[in-house]
Amino acid sequence: MSDIKSIDELDAAGKRVLVRVDFNVPVKDGAVADDTRIRAALPTIERLAAQGARVVLMSHLGRPAGEGFEEAFSLRPAALRLSELLGRPVVFATDTVGPDAQAKAAALRGGDVLVLENLRFDKREKKNDPAFCEELAALGEAYVNDAFGTAHRAHASTAGVAALLPAYAGYLMQREVSTLTGMLESPRRPFVAILGGSKVSDKIKVIDALMDKCDTLVIGGGMCFTFLLAQGKSVGASLKEDDWVERAAAMMEKAEERGVKLLLPVDVVCADRFAEDAETVTVSVDAIPDGMMGLDIGPETAKLYAEAVAEAGTVFWNGPMGVFEMRAFEAGTKAVAEAVAACAGDTVIGGGDSVAAVNKFGLAEKMTFISTGGGASMELVQGEALPGVEALK
Repeated sequence: MSDIKSIDELDAAGKRVLVRVDFNVPVKDGAVADDTRIRAALPTIERLAAQGARVVLMSHLGRPAGEGFEEAFSLRPAALRLSELLGRPVVFATDTVGPDAQAKAAALRGGDVLVLENLRFDKREKKNDPAFCEELAALGEAYVNDAFGTAHRAHASTAGVAALLPAYAGYLMQREVSTLTGMLESPRRPFVAILGGSKVSDKIKVIDALMDKCDTLVIGGGMCFTFLLAQGKSVGASLKEDDWVERAAAMMEKAEERGVKLLLPVDVVCADRFAEDAETVTVSVDAIPDGMMGLDIGPETAKLYAEAVAEAGTVFWNGPMGVFEMRAFEAGTKAVAEAVAACAGDTVIGGGDSVAAVNKFGLAEKMTFISTGGGASMELVQGEALPGVEALK
């Protein structure tokens, strides 16, 4: 992070500071259902307000068409929740760069906070359109990016504006980047990486990158069946990617060459169909019945994985072990979550479904660090440059 200017270097007093936050939160019946991301931005917002900055917040929410206002994707509920968390009024603009945003930004006094309407109501945001970048930049005198979750996108609010104003990294952005890069560059050993999720094709670059860094690689979720196929096992009706079997076999060979311990399931929970009330049976991976699909790791596998985690100096976890959203198939993910929570080493949860799992089982407080950015954290782990971070250099 040394080549990126920190918000601590910004003298914000009296300045209008344009801040990219990640308020892409779930909204139900007009209220924010999970405010984790809003809370994550509070240290940056509070620091700027306390300094007397006039704070202008911008974010996207969901995937609107980009043709103007859509009630379902309005940021108003997020602005209301922010006001509750800050304990004071927050101004809300009914447009993004239009007359209302301009007037309300101009009327701000030191310490005031304004939330602009959804950036993606304007299709120019995702196109990083130069004119849109200039209209956004006109609302501030300095720019702060605190939205790590969108750092892998080269959009107007994450990359374009940074070129037009003095640019700084907010506290969340700094913590995300330094934690994830630190984990990769100098982890406490042994370094155990746990990867789940449905497809090998989605995780191949991450597996590749982690193979060079970790001591033990634990594989769960639907993608384990492609690896089991590569071992010559029959996987019944389980999710599999036939065209990735050879690649999975090459990965296992690479692990052996590198001296990386690659752990695959030894037993699985199978079901006759993808449903909460399906008939289930727990079997060895050598005996998956034809016509049945594996939807979770079994108890022996959970024990094996927990043992690997218990000895770790560093754990990185991304992706569930099974269909944890259904009670019948949550045990494997829960066991791994509990093992990670009990680990004495550094534990990093890499965004996405793993965060949902950790929250579901009430274990978030016990983790060292939980990333707010699923896609961004994966790209960083893969060794890819993030446009939102590069723009701050």
